[in-house]
Amino acid sequence: MKKILKEKKVLITVGVVVVILLILIFVSKLTGDNKGEGREGLEDGENYTSEFSDLSKQEPLNPEEVSPFSGLKCENPDNKDRRAIAVMLASDPSTRPLSGVSSADLVIEMPVITSQVTRLMALYVCNSPEEIGSIRSTRHDFLTLAKGMDAILAHWGGPDFVLNYLKDEDPVPNLDALIYEGDKATSPFWRKPEIPKPDNGFATYDNLLKQAEELGYRTENYFEGYPHRKESPKEERGSRGKLTVGFPKAYKMNVYYVYDPESNSYLRYWAGNMDIDKNTQEQIAPKNVVVVFATSRQIKGQYNDVDIEGEGEMHAYIEGKEIQGTWVKEKENCVIGDELVCVSSSKLKFLNEDGEEITFIPGQVWIEVLEPGQKLEWEPL
Repeated sequence: MKKILKEKKVLITVGVVVVILLILIFVSKLTGDNKGEGREGLEDGENYTSEFSDLSKQEPLNPEEVSPFSGLKCENPDNKDRRAIAVMLASDPSTRPLSGVSSADLVIEMPVITSQVTRLMALYVCNSPEEIGSIRSTRHDFLTLAKGMDAILAHWGGPDFVLNYLKDEDPVPNLDALIYEGDKATSPFWRKPEIPKPDNGFATYDNLLKQAEELGYRTENYFEGYPHRKESPKEERGSRGKLTVGFPKAYKMNVYYVYDPESNSYLRYWAGNMDIDKNTQEQIAPKNVVVVFATSRQIKGQYNDVDIEGEGEMHAYIEGKEIQGTWVKEKENCVIGDELVCVSSSKLKFLNEDGEEITFIPGQVWIEVLEPGQKLEWEPL
């Protein structure tokens, strides 16, 4: 009798263990389905979605009163959680000096015609310039950068296939001057009559933000930001040096920076001249400069297609020192017209040779996108 009871207890114990294992497998399957299992098993043309792709499901990620891009404390603490507004700016010599660039938390310069003309995208969180310009049209390459930084894109038109895509699918919340141009006092975009078109388009930050709110766009920041650390003491910084960024000289796009250990910043020069902010009359001097290499090609006759998703060579310049590594931005495909173009919500990351994300010092960040073969040189002075 005792033997039978003992056998029954064993059977019951085994049965309980089996039931628990089945429950664990079921729960694991559910959570695995929710998280996604990577690229394996995807059909051709199917999108891969990272865990950060749906930014609407994230919470604001800025517990401190600093910009997630520059790491600087916002003078107005209420601005720290503002969603960035990314403004498209000209780089044409006729538009220089530009207005409001020194107030940006982060600036990206990228070619819009292969080996010729560049364009800027300036992101604003902490500051609210009354005058930003000259405003220009967007390109599809900038959509993926704005989306990956959870920014609202402000632009003056763009190619038809891009505008149709923005209108039909709205992959990036955007403010188009072709719709919202008006007078300076009340409109986000306005023109200076004394300047010839197309160089005379400008924007006011407060009116851009107001228009975004009226359109129902989320204005809280969900971008995780870039890591920052404290500045090093002067004796631990690098020596004075010159950083040459080889955009074409023929179009007066060529850029160089002079690192100044005293201010711990990189003084910017454009086509041999000091790059001045028209609003402040001061030279633009970012604390961090990142140069990435990405291939590009002409599409639809006159537009550029930059491979700014995937990965490639990266050089970062911080405190007079060079950090070599890799830039990474996860791909997510979508079709714009007849072209396959990526618009990814993944973050553009900068990794050192150990695969760790580099750490900026507090201050403005400039990202320069060069094509392979274009000159990049760091030399002591």
